Amino acid sequence: MAITAESSSNYNHKMTTNPEQKRILVAPLHWGLGHATRCIPIIKALLEHNFEPIIASDGAALDLLKKEFPILKFFELPSYNISYPKNEKHLKWHFLKSIPHFLKTIKREKAVVKKIVETEKLTGIISDNRFGVWHNEIPCVYITHQINVLSGNTTWLTSKIHQNIIAKFDECWIPDFESKPNLSGKLGHPKAKFPNLKYIGPLSRFHREMSEETIDKLVILSGPEPQRSILEGKLISLLKSKKENIVIVRGIVEEEQNITEIKNIKLYNFMTSIELESTIIKSKLVISRSGYTTIMDLAKLKKKAIFIPTPGQFEQLYLAEYFLKLKIIPSFLQDNITAKDLEWNPNFSGFKFKESVIDFENLFSLF
Repeated sequence: MAITAESSSNYNHKMTTNPEQKRILVAPLHWGLGHATRCIPIIKALLEHNFEPIIASDGAALDLLKKEFPILKFFELPSYNISYPKNEKHLKWHFLKSIPHFLKTIKREKAVVKKIVETEKLTGIISDNRFGVWHNEIPCVYITHQINVLSGNTTWLTSKIHQNIIAKFDECWIPDFESKPNLSGKLGHPKAKFPNLKYIGPLSRFHREMSEETIDKLVILSGPEPQRSILEGKLISLLKSKKENIVIVRGIVEEEQNITEIKNIKLYNFMTSIELESTIIKSKLVISRSGYTTIMDLAKLKKKAIFIPTPGQFEQLYLAEYFLKLKIIPSFLQDNITAKDLEWNPNFSGFKFKESVIDFENLFSLF
């Protein structure tokens, strides 16, 4: 795959060309938008600490970051083309069949990154779950909340494979609290100790502010197809008869923002970070997947929520059950969801985790 790079000039952060400025490649995985959005505070912090971030990704993740940081330089990486089967029972077989493609993509990814390191004279790499984005001659960081990768009776194998990948990097940043209470549970807290792990605190692009809650329910959709569209259809059907102010963010990044209305529901194809932050703050209740980035954002904003995990995705099913058992956030399976399930249960607390401040200056000292 040919390397493509492009840039624009209407981002409001002042940037000047500085030959002494260190260049850091930031490369999030395109699996929904979560990996890209949690890299936003890292990219902003790099700019604030006088680094020059260079972005590399693919698909909607790349499109989103172009909208957030249009003045930066972007490279397109080979796509993993992650998708989900309609029947969740076929998920494991679906991914097993995809292994040859994944391995080929990792190999192509390594080749592209090698060229970027040479042409851009990089001094460091931050990879968010992209296995092939590393280079043995410069400091490399891997971001993940899954040291343990759940996959049913093959969890031991998938965790071992992932841990071997993590071991190639100089540091692994885990966006969570090290001690209890924490957001990732056993996913990010293995029993065995690994020398390159760093718990940096939850990553969120949002900032908490007080505002009147004028939106009754906010639905945030994300993740691979066809499950994203299946859930969208179910929720519209269940919510359109309610006498409430409802907003749905479809999670489809396109050239232009489109807003449509279905009875009491206002649908956005996507929102920028600033728009989504304001909308979440103004919402009484958020309905979403139990993806980890969404969890970090809602915890930051201390919101009430209802989780509907992606069918067959072990990580989301575990996280939904984790917060259900803690009586923090209720959750329901997609296939059985009812209108009654979409009402807040006062027996749950909602997110009330402590505030955390990430020491970016210390983290960036690696570079």
